[in-house]
Amino acid sequence: MIFKLKTYLIFCIIASSFLLGQNRDQLLKVKLDSAFSEVFKENEPGGSILIQQNDKVLYENSFGLADLKTKEKFTSKTVSNLGSITKTFVAYGILLLEDRKLLSTNDNLLTFFPDFKNKEIASKIKLKHFLTHTSGIPDLRHVEKDSIFFLTAKDDENFKPLTFSDSLEFEPGSKFEYSNPAYNGLALIIEKVGKRKWQDFIEKNIFKPAGMNNSKITDGSFPNKNVAHGYILKDGKYKEYDYGEYPTFTAAGNGGVWSSIEDLKKYVKAINECKFANCNIIKSSKTAWSPENWKEKEPFYHSGVWFIHPGFYYYAKTEEKVNVIEHGGDQGGFKSNLIMIPEKNISIIWLTNNNKYITGHIRRILLKLNYITSD
Repeated sequence: MIFKLKTYLIFCIIASSFLLGQNRDQLLKVKLDSAFSEVFKENEPGGSILIQQNDKVLYENSFGLADLKTKEKFTSKTVSNLGSITKTFVAYGILLLEDRKLLSTNDNLLTFFPDFKNKEIASKIKLKHFLTHTSGIPDLRHVEKDSIFFLTAKDDENFKPLTFSDSLEFEPGSKFEYSNPAYNGLALIIEKVGKRKWQDFIEKNIFKPAGMNNSKITDGSFPNKNVAHGYILKDGKYKEYDYGEYPTFTAAGNGGVWSSIEDLKKYVKAINECKFANCNIIKSSKTAWSPENWKEKEPFYHSGVWFIHPGFYYYAKTEEKVNVIEHGGDQGGFKSNLIMIPEKNISIIWLTNNNKYITGHIRRILLKLNYITSD
């Protein structure tokens, strides 16, 4: 009798835990749907969101339109511009070449760009400084003054102004200053060392082994099918703001990857399973670099591939007690974020084409429902 009672109690506890989990998951869906109904409207630009824990999908939904002209709906298969999430692919490309002994992240810029005006500056800056946005090299592009030129300027034209630098804003490795043209330079290095277009190198060495069959890297305009256009709200109406309207959109090394929620899900899986790179590379990519001459009070928060920090934002403290590996994207009317929380086995991926950033909505609801606490 006692044995039966104990068995019954254990069954009740397991059943209750299961039901509580089910109820929490259902509540998560309800709350996120409610939040996003305020962000997206049926006949306006939209987006797609995926939240996954291990192989279990906690939330997946899409809203609004991918293209206002054709009225094509935004879905998990819609190919959207990733903005700066592109940089993670470029960075992994450099690390793959290093693993093949074709370059080193300790190599300096002069090795690859001997035409630098100031040879001393170029010899101080190493590839790891470009990867981690700690080079100190100023952005000399003057995009606002020459916006027409930069509407069509590609990687080499965006990087070229940096070769005329005659001084540094700070000693390489001592501070952080985000640099888009640095990644245009890294893309060009992949081309020089890999002896092919960098887009082809990434497609062969990352997209293919990851199974990202619908992802593209442009070298100009849009992919040719199932693609979102980016929009901004101006004077009460959504207007297209991407290729042809947004300067530097054509420069691919900093933002030329186009992918979908379905393919980015495969990207996360490929990272976690070391499908396109050995596990030592993947491990280092998930570990923040510690520059010896770092001058800031807070520890450095970039690995050379990802931003790595306590909580969801490297620039602000928040309540959640989890460590986050992430990269965001913001280009034209497109925004995106890919977030991994290893200790909870949670990944969050979202894409929008209405110029709206939605990580805050997701973070608040996950926190409230106890998905991202330290318990």
